[in-house]
Amino acid sequence: MCDRGDSNDGEVSKRRVVYIYSSEYVETCDSLSKVPNRASMVHSLIEAYGLLQYMRVVKPHVASMEEMAVFHTHSYLEHLHKISQNGDNDDPQSADFGLGYDCPVVEGIFDYAAAVGGATLTAAQCLVDGKCEVAINWAGGWHHAKKDEASGFCYVNDAVLGILKLREKYERVLYVDVDLHHGDGVEDAFSFTSKVMTVSLHKFSPGFFPGTGDVSDTGLGKGRWYAVNVPLEDGIRDDRYLQVFTSVMQEVKAVFNPEAVVMQLGADTMAGDPMCSFNMTPVGVGKCLNHVLEWELPTLLLGGGGYNLANTARCWTHLTGTVLEQALSSEIPDHEFFTEYGPDYSLEISPSCRPDRNESQQLERVISTIKDLEFLTFIVVSWESS
Repeated sequence: MCDRGDSNDGEVSKRRVVYIYSSEYVETCDSLSKVPNRASMVHSLIEAYGLLQYMRVVKPHVASMEEMAVFHTHSYLEHLHKISQNGDNDDPQSADFGLGYDCPVVEGIFDYAAAVGGATLTAAQCLVDGKCEVAINWAGGWHHAKKDEASGFCYVNDAVLGILKLREKYERVLYVDVDLHHGDGVEDAFSFTSKVMTVSLHKFSPGFFPGTGDVSDTGLGKGRWYAVNVPLEDGIRDDRYLQVFTSVMQEVKAVFNPEAVVMQLGADTMAGDPMCSFNMTPVGVGKCLNHVLEWELPTLLLGGGGYNLANTARCWTHLTGTVLEQALSSEIPDHEFFTEYGPDYSLEISPSCRPDRNESQQLERVISTIKDLEFLTFIVVSWESS
């Protein structure tokens, strides 16, 4: 997974990188019931590897109601604010806003949403202002939330807010989602526009949330052909995933010609995740990230899913090292959460023996469909005439 030896090689990364962090922000994100203390684990491991010295650490601001209302409806935000004050789970309107089973109402949930939204907006603003080439908010990436409802543990769609902020400067923004789940909330938000292209690689299987993202889902109206979906089956490993990713992204880059990129890097694809679906390691995802970084475009990096907390911290720490071009020691450094990484205390994640259900012919058909000449011709003609 990584070179052994010292965690830092003494060379400063050529990239200017902003890392969104404050102790208050991490404490707020730790309160999310689905991933308790995950934000602290991720930050602590990044810090333990000495990576903060290579980045500009920027304190996030908390998003205002008005900033979140650039995408979300006032009615949804006002309801979330109201029930957040006392953790009221019995409000009859909550179900209409997607609040309940997988998005439970807890006291302070509005503050959490505003913190995450503000952090991603802070990161995007740093890119807009030219303060960095890459901005990182690992506690962001909540890609399921819709305009007027929470969904899939997501109360605010910070990815959409970040894209909209980047659109203030950049004409064409590309969204790339490698979470296990389809990035449906982001795709829906931009399904009618040709200014944002969404690309999602995800598990697509009957009964698997959110149930969308077939290869035939390509956008609507002016946004038709600007949504690219790569449905995958259980068990896919690094090499095959990277092959699919690079094949698709080469086409996307050529035909869309993005000016900025937002990449959601959910770690629920990792081997050992409770989702028990893909069989990836940080090395494979890191190679996908490197492919995008080689474009040398302003890039916003977000987290997302990841429910084996130690493996999620391993993954995002490895990816931080990838961005900074720093080789990391295999041995987990001593730090607050050291005991969570037993029994091997290693940064590596080993794939399991789970079989790969992805047939080569099916993957080739998916890639061929995406590369379809009609699709490419339509995009190129539309872009050249815009």
